[in-house]
Amino acid sequence: MRGSELLLFLVAASSLCLYAAIAAQQTCPADLDSKCEGGASDDWEGEYFPGIPKIKYEGPKSKNPLAYKWYNAEEVILGKKMKDWMRFSVAFWHTFRGTGADPFGAPTKTWPWEDGTNSLAMAKRRMRAHFEFMEKLGVDKWCFHDRDIAPDGKTLEETNANLDEIVELAKQLQGETNIKPLWGTAQLFLHPRYMHGAATSPEVKVYAYAAAQVKKALEVTHYLGGENYVFWGGREGYQTLLNTDMKRELDHLANFLQAAVDYKKKIGFNGTLLIEPKPQEPTKHQYDWDVATAFAFLQKYGLTGEFKINVECNHATLSGHSCHHELETARINGILGNIDANTGDPQVGWDTDQFMTDIAEATLVMSSVVKNGGLAPGGFNFDAKLRRESTDVEDMFIAHISGMDTLARGLRNVAKLMEDGSLDELVRKRYQSFDSEIGALIEAGKGDFETLEKKVLEWGEPTVPSGKQELAEMLFQSAL
Repeated sequence: MRGSELLLFLVAASSLCLYAAIAAQQTCPADLDSKCEGGASDDWEGEYFPGIPKIKYEGPKSKNPLAYKWYNAEEVILGKKMKDWMRFSVAFWHTFRGTGADPFGAPTKTWPWEDGTNSLAMAKRRMRAHFEFMEKLGVDKWCFHDRDIAPDGKTLEETNANLDEIVELAKQLQGETNIKPLWGTAQLFLHPRYMHGAATSPEVKVYAYAAAQVKKALEVTHYLGGENYVFWGGREGYQTLLNTDMKRELDHLANFLQAAVDYKKKIGFNGTLLIEPKPQEPTKHQYDWDVATAFAFLQKYGLTGEFKINVECNHATLSGHSCHHELETARINGILGNIDANTGDPQVGWDTDQFMTDIAEATLVMSSVVKNGGLAPGGFNFDAKLRRESTDVEDMFIAHISGMDTLARGLRNVAKLMEDGSLDELVRKRYQSFDSEIGALIEAGKGDFETLEKKVLEWGEPTVPSGKQELAEMLFQSAL
């Protein structure tokens, strides 16, 4: 084979092996006594993370990788405790279901508690490990997809029974730890039934199945005390317009979301419904491309009062924007609800879901959060995963510590910038001409063209001042 042909063969073979592994673990009967193809019983004894203590704040001078250097949960900054600004959450899927597999290679992570099955017993063991991890990390919120925490059954009834059993364990563990979900969601992208989409599928039976799945996920999120519910439409888009009725699909999506609003109210769930934009991957074009597109969709279909936006930073860069741009677009439109705290690699054109470690980016992110007055009832969810090559259990802690410290350092930098005031003053001066009588008239929507023309004739050619971009960048960098 030529080199290119060999590469394609290896990719295809690897992908088939990976799919076969997933498919083999796809279903499990709702049977308390079942081992589900050899799965071990839930008989783990002792700690899941022995030798790793509860993570504490030790300050910037600490060299301990298992300690916070910048995140001090109880410290008050800008009138709030750091933990209340951040409202950190652990993503169950990346942290406890991530395997390190990619299209070119098999899984690289085999955690000590995993037995290689997708059994109910394994799901229970995994849930207990998850809660121990959060307790040691000092994080009191978590996020989940329904199918990440419990296995699919052969029927919807079996699947729901599996989910109920795991949810009962989660409810018990929450009661013992005071940990609750930041948000829940339904996984409407992995199963082959959703290959054409869920709410935008051309097959009515798939649309109905997705509705039933979201109904159950809303119930579970409500039962567990979740504060939000997220819609990420990974398959809600198209690969080609040649076989797509875009208007019909968008109408279906809007009707689906309205039905979710109606059911949320029916069951008394007061959490915020969130839409998470992404431009593409896995579809070529996803309908909620970016914040502005999602907002226009909500406006068109009369849903603006029912939904806010969950901004994922890596999705922002995939759509050609900075995370700061997307956050500001959401904030100024009153729809910033939550942040998936991650980042991508500028040299890689896909969703790498890395932990944010760029201090400048974190400072810009936190500036939007502070201007928003915080994120509650939303927060920061670490929709981020270990690198394929990071395979030690302690890497799970180090990654989260690093991400939390980065955002905490960003918050401290925002406080410094606000205390100094120079950057805010630069921005104020740039727009000070609008603080005049005629400027106030324009901003009140009363600046008619005839009046403005008379002013131009009176003033003559305007003098345009410098934008001072380099000074703005200097002032910003001085806080880092």
